[in-house]
Amino acid sequence: MVRVETLMYIIKDNEVLLIYKKRGMGKGLYNGVGGKVEEGEAIEDAVIRECIEEVGVKPKNIKWMGLLEFWNNSKLHGYVYVFTANSFEGKLRESDEAKPIWFKIEEIPYDKMWGDDLYWLPLVLKDKKILGRFWFTNWEKIIRKEIYVLHEAI
Repeated sequence: MVRVETLMYIIKDNEVLLIYKKRGMGKGLYNGVGGKVEEGEAIEDAVIRECIEEVGVKPKNIKWMGLLEFWNNSKLHGYVYVFTANSFEGKLRESDEAKPIWFKIEEIPYDKMWGDDLYWLPLVLKDKKILGRFWFTNWEKIIRKEIYVLHEAI
């Protein structure tokens, strides 16, 4: 079954909030906050819910930044909607799934993240909207990639 998921990157004072994933897919890696969109749930509502569940905060001033398509072993895995926010309500907290950590943008640990992040996340952090497609083998090696920077609609 094709999955629809979200990722949120809260950016403040030249820092970005990442999570250290403690369980599930991507365990042991850093990533944005996010997860699966539930059936009948709006994508924006899903990214807010995931932030509250994983790290205890509600992102504010949400901005859609792109869409990623992922393939693994020649099968479509799913789509990930990418968002940013520049503020939040609540107090950051660790959960069973995620430990929130602020990183200076120039010190993001790309070597401890999914292999695709290095190709598109720097663009998003420079306020560029993107479309990306990535083909993996066993979620380890990227065998093909396409990244497009979108221009604002007229």
